Amino acid sequence: MTADDMSTRKVLAIVTNHGVEQDELLVPQEHLRGQDTEVSVAAVSRDDVRTLVGDVKPGRTVRPGLTLADVDPAAYDLLLIPGGTLNADALRQQDDTLRIVRAFVSSGRPVAAICHGPWALVEAGVVAQKRLTSYPSLKTDIRNAGGEWTDEPVVTDDRQGWRLITSRNPGDLEPFLREVDAALAADAR
Repeated sequence: MTADDMSTRKVLAIVTNHGVEQDELLVPQEHLRGQDTEVSVAAVSRDDVRTLVGDVKPGRTVRPGLTLADVDPAAYDLLLIPGGTLNADALRQQDDTLRIVRAFVSSGRPVAAICHGPWALVEAGVVAQKRLTSYPSLKTDIRNAGGEWTDEPVVTDDRQGWRLITSRNPGDLEPFLREVDAALAADAR
């Protein structure tokens, strides 16, 4: 895929203002921007996003471009949901998160979630009959929501008219981003 293929693509990353796992937000953001893909970060408020490393150590600070309430999901080609236990738990409790997730799913656009990020998918009620992975502690939640949990570095499921890409943790970012690139390239055709 050339940079020109990605330059018209727009990715939305949704987070809270505290607790997102640094590498699960910043590595995809930098990777995609390096291919001239527009990446917008939406948070609960316009305050700085305080990332964490390993759910404990303070990480880098990110300035969100918009709030979750301001997001028009139709403006984006792919939804990115990073993890971080604190972030994912608080994110799934936001009505705007559920609105955004459901808009992507109902329109058939891809969703990519890593680590604890799939909690938002469980809360939105969209994992039934989907095969996915996550941080292992979400296994029971995913199964109780009707999903098929598996322990693999990356899982892509195209069933039910929309593509879901999931990974377990920051150590899986390479295969995760390979699948994100593939989803964006397929959508560009």
